[in-house]
Amino acid sequence: MTLGELVERLGGTLVAGSPECVLEGVNSVERAGPADLVFAEDDASAAAALDSSAGAVVVRGGSAVAGARKCVVETRQPRLWFAQAAALLKLALPVNGVHSSAELGEGVQLGENVTVGACAVVEAAAVIGAGTRIEAGTVIGRGVRIGADCHIFPRVTIYPGTTLGDRVVVHAGAVLGADGFGYVRDAATGAYTQFPQQGTLAIGDDVEIGANSTIDRGALKETRIGRGTKIDNLVHVGHNCEIGEDVILVALTGISGSSTVGNGAVIAGQVGIGDHAHVGPGVILGGQAGVLSGKTVTNEGLKPGTVLWGTPARPLKQVLRELAVLGRLAKRRSRESGE
Repeated sequence: MTLGELVERLGGTLVAGSPECVLEGVNSVERAGPADLVFAEDDASAAAALDSSAGAVVVRGGSAVAGARKCVVETRQPRLWFAQAAALLKLALPVNGVHSSAELGEGVQLGENVTVGACAVVEAAAVIGAGTRIEAGTVIGRGVRIGADCHIFPRVTIYPGTTLGDRVVVHAGAVLGADGFGYVRDAATGAYTQFPQQGTLAIGDDVEIGANSTIDRGALKETRIGRGTKIDNLVHVGHNCEIGEDVILVALTGISGSSTVGNGAVIAGQVGIGDHAHVGPGVILGGQAGVLSGKTVTNEGLKPGTVLWGTPARPLKQVLRELAVLGRLAKRRSRESGE
């Protein structure tokens, strides 16, 4: 693809070099070659990028690029432009059709250019959209609907009652639509009986789900993952949860049943969210933060970008002040007791 075509697709301004410059991929400044694109976000990194072997550089507008001897594109968000260019330059995987060892149930509908890998199982009445790839060993349950241009990596299991939108990526080992962890205890005997887990799971467009993550179906209604949400490896989302759009869920996060997370929230690693809890739009929960069952956490009254931390989650500055006070009290007690 030429640099001119990228600018036409992504915007930006070509301030040096030819639009006919042909690019084959992206790379780091240290490893780039003449057919690679690199990026820089400040003057120092721009100088290094311009001195590299890369064929083209994308920089922030106003960077020092005078006298550049290679192609230069200016844009307000060079890292974003670089990432979007990488997606456009990425080589398309071949369409391999249905492998001879794959099993397709009765009434399965496959769109154009679908790939179904070795030993994959697509059960009856499932619908797979055009351009979607189902990799080896994956199991697609009865009646599952998967949109166009999705990529389902090896050994994924998608239970019946699950719907995926377009351009969804599901990495190896993920399990979508399993029964939620819901039981009713007999007060007399202490025995547990499973509460019905017969709801559905709906995953919006452009969602990415990391390796070995699990998302449970609803109990009697729907679990929903909103458009554009990105889920890291080893994340668990319980039944009846509603996760908004463009949410980030980082590794080892666990969200208990019937909780909600608002649009644009960022949930860092090892965060625990209790059942029936509510995390508001744009909230940032730092690593290992906790939201207690039934509680609501919002950004109300806080500056944009405030990080909440601790259990129960509260502004990081407040937590640090509390820890400092606790430390001073501990030292005072130690002195008074002669320890």
